[in-house]
Amino acid sequence: MSEPGSVYRVLARKYRPTTFAELIGQEAMVRTLANAIAAGRIAHAFILTGVRGVGKTTTARIIARALNCVGPDGKGGPTVEPCGQCEHCRAISEDRHVDVMEMDAASRTGVDDIRELTDGVRYKPVSARFKIYIIDEVHMLSKNAFNALLKTLEEPPPDVKFIFATTEIHKVPVTVLSRCQRFSLRRVPADILAQHYAKIVAAEKVEAESGAIALIARAADGSVRDGLSILDQAIALGAGKVTEAAVREMLGVADRGLVFDLLETVLKGDAAGAVQRMDDLYQGGADPALALQELLDLSYHLTRLKLAPDSADEFEGDRGRALPLAQKLGMAELARAWQMLLKGLGEVQTAPSPIQAAEMVLIRLAYVADLPAPADLVKALEGAGNGAPASGNGSTSTPRVGPAPRMAVETGATAATRLQPRELPATEPLPAGPQSFLEVVQLFEQKREPLLRSHLYSNVHLVAFEVGRIELRPSEAAPRDLTNRLGQLLTEWTGRRWVVSVSGEPGEPTLREQDAARAAGLKSEAANHPLVRAVLEAFPGAKIEAVREKAVETTVTAPADGEDDAVITDDAIEGDDFL
Repeated sequence: MSEPGSVYRVLARKYRPTTFAELIGQEAMVRTLANAIAAGRIAHAFILTGVRGVGKTTTARIIARALNCVGPDGKGGPTVEPCGQCEHCRAISEDRHVDVMEMDAASRTGVDDIRELTDGVRYKPVSARFKIYIIDEVHMLSKNAFNALLKTLEEPPPDVKFIFATTEIHKVPVTVLSRCQRFSLRRVPADILAQHYAKIVAAEKVEAESGAIALIARAADGSVRDGLSILDQAIALGAGKVTEAAVREMLGVADRGLVFDLLETVLKGDAAGAVQRMDDLYQGGADPALALQELLDLSYHLTRLKLAPDSADEFEGDRGRALPLAQKLGMAELARAWQMLLKGLGEVQTAPSPIQAAEMVLIRLAYVADLPAPADLVKALEGAGNGAPASGNGSTSTPRVGPAPRMAVETGATAATRLQPRELPATEPLPAGPQSFLEVVQLFEQKREPLLRSHLYSNVHLVAFEVGRIELRPSEAAPRDLTNRLGQLLTEWTGRRWVVSVSGEPGEPTLREQDAARAAGLKSEAANHPLVRAVLEAFPGAKIEAVREKAVETTVTAPADGEDDAVITDDAIEGDDFL
């Protein structure tokens, strides 16, 4: 523990490895580098890749120390065990060595930055054996910057080494990768991380429960640095004492025993109990997504235990409870639980209310938990037809992995009864919706969809219509997604499903063509009226612009005695309704 008032160094920096022996979980890379240094087969460029916090930059600095170490007496050569005492080892550890240059490619991405670097390559090291360039997050360099680096990277001076680090190796050009020795740093297993954190806790003289250390190791997800940051936070939370309960509350992780209870409740088909247990976890601080992740992990490890009961498992501490549960559950039930939880986890992560989405996932899983496997369902139906128990004789039955579900112990008659369709509760009738294609067009006008209404009016030939189904032939001017939009909007507006399909039949004329034909007929009929004919003859150049049908019937009466004769003006013929 640090003294009050002193400058505190976080655990990730304080316990940063300084030698290859202190690196954890990277044995293959350490062995390769150690053999290369011992044999003098040192490449001119290395690229280190892996997830965040596994030790890429740390490894680069260890390589720099190993290549430039001269030993306590100043006469040593490259070594896999840097002394840590010579001037070069100390200067590199303190980030002040003039010949070891570390560059952050995330902030210096341009070609000018790389040109500045390559211009210095031609000069000899000032004091060290090798001039070493460490470029972190190298994938952030621009295309031109990579191109400026290629020639120097392929043929650098013998006393220059390049070490690149990246978390996104796929963004590094192949031309750069082909010039480097690549080392992939793996995620550190949870058990190795737990041992490492236990040593650090002991060195810090902090009291920590083993369950808390295991939780932190799992939450680190293979990243040493992430786990140390969580451990730092847990120590501060517990005021020097790290407990499992405090870590669970801090991380929002559900208690393993409660996760077992939740899974058993769900797989028993108790939807109400499952929702209540999830609510208890949520009120206790558990994150819904992490709770489903715990259920997903548990279903996976139960499946492994079922296949290989004697194999080692991550949940060794809960083996006494996990193994009987794995033996009781069938493989079909476990596989179904895995698939539904995996899909549900994605829903929870994107839902506006994660707890609501998580509860809906549990309800779905509970309602399918007691469904029979397909083979058992076939047996039940066969047994129902023969009036005999569904189990059958031993010669025709197919062995199952694990215990049979509830359906297998029921008689065929009982199974047949369960398979009868249930009566659905009475519901209100669906809205009738448009009764003709013309009413469909009018509905689009009412819903303020002028563009679609225009296409339906002018560019669609109706082939067949019935409520809920439309068959039509769009013209070339109609948009490609017209049928999809038409079906979606009608379904949304009417509350019932509408199927809109495209036909190759010619169909009826468009509504515009029908209206044009009807207008032409009315004009022809009006032009043949004696009165209109007389007006047209009396006023040369006059023409009928439009004929509008009246809903009410009109009559023409002769003028009364003493009154002037009725006169039809030119304006009435051209612009007003014709009576």
